[in-house]
Amino acid sequence: MLKDKVAVVTGGTRGIGYAIVKKYLENGAKVVLFGSRAETVEKALASLKSENPDWVVEGEYPDLTDEGAMAAAIQGIKDRFGRIDILVNNAGVSDSKKIDDYEEGHFDKIIKLNVNAIFNAIHPTVKIMKEQGGGCILNTSSMVSISGQPGGVAYPTSKFAVNGLTLSLARELGPSNIRVNAVAPGITKTDMVAALPDSMIQPLIATIPLRRVGEPEDVANAFLFLASDMASYVTGEVLSVDGAARA
Repeated sequence: MLKDKVAVVTGGTRGIGYAIVKKYLENGAKVVLFGSRAETVEKALASLKSENPDWVVEGEYPDLTDEGAMAAAIQGIKDRFGRIDILVNNAGVSDSKKIDDYEEGHFDKIIKLNVNAIFNAIHPTVKIMKEQGGGCILNTSSMVSISGQPGGVAYPTSKFAVNGLTLSLARELGPSNIRVNAVAPGITKTDMVAALPDSMIQPLIATIPLRRVGEPEDVANAFLFLASDMASYVTGEVLSVDGAARA
């Protein structure tokens, strides 16, 4: 479904991001994954290469909150591969602190990684996509961007912003044949969720009409569809992949 497409995936070393990278590779894409540290990037690359040594996959670890570093990284990928067809902004950080526990700078830290970093990746990529005649930008939102959550106010605030950015850029960039969509996962079996005791998991499952926690592959499938030509007339959407759960 993505044969010979060039994709960049931030937060691609584990969890949902890793599942997206793997799904794209399985469907013929060439992928550059971004991680937070050299060791996590190298571990992810080794794991992927062990599954299929023929997959074309590279890894980098630029500071996503540094506009200059991101511009250089994106340009370097364009120089090596000749184009960037798909940008997936998946990196982010969650939050559950009550507002009374917020220390100075905490709110800004969440916003910088969950919102500013997305803009830092999109800004240089848009120029490349315009020059090549189009592309696809996908952002990871969250079910709390729709319903909010009782704590960690910076996190839903950031994801509401991701939705606004997605819808607005879809309208602005549509005439340039650049589609912009988001995926809003619900409770998903990442490492953090998998480590929770059953006594915490079962009440969560009870709130989900499909009566199960989502798998990273469930979310990756949505990212595959939206990146593919099957979604060529889909833009400005925030696709919920949450089993109809609501925070």
